[in-house]
Amino acid sequence: MASKIRKSSGEADEFELSVAQELLNLEMTSTELKASLRDLYITAAKDVDCGGGRKAIIIYVPFKLLKSFNKIQQRLVRELEKKFSGRHVILIAQRTILGKSFARNQKTKGPRPRSRTLTHVQDAILDDIVYPTEIVGKRTRVKTDGKRIMKVYLDGKDQPNVEGKIETFAAVYGKLTNKQVSFVFQ
Repeated sequence: MASKIRKSSGEADEFELSVAQELLNLEMTSTELKASLRDLYITAAKDVDCGGGRKAIIIYVPFKLLKSFNKIQQRLVRELEKKFSGRHVILIAQRTILGKSFARNQKTKGPRPRSRTLTHVQDAILDDIVYPTEIVGKRTRVKTDGKRIMKVYLDGKDQPNVEGKIETFAAVYGKLTNKQVSFVFQ
């Protein structure tokens, strides 16, 4: 069980251990996921309240393993949602945000990488949340009172698979980034 969760600091809490245990059980029992899950592990797991009595599970995976998780994501999410009694499961890569005042050490010179900026990380989180659906467009609407609402256009061909999760996607993105977002199919 400890092999399925590796935290950089601190100990895993009870919920994270239960998610890690389910991943281990899936690796042992599922023939189609066994080989794929052998080398994969998570860094954290969070239970998020999406409003209206619904809950979602956010599973953080190491950025380097995201591609491997994406290959099996649909099957893995389906199995985990069965185990956790219908809660929506979302996989997100663990990313680093570096502040504007980031100063490199003597060894590595240069500005901070674009992939570590707040904007880029938040866009990448949005891509992770809606995966395997593709985002085909984004519009930001600024209301007269200064509120910003981002409208995200998703690929229409995935509408039957994703339609029930749209409110969860919006709630999870709002919790992680404090940005209001609405999803529309195009």
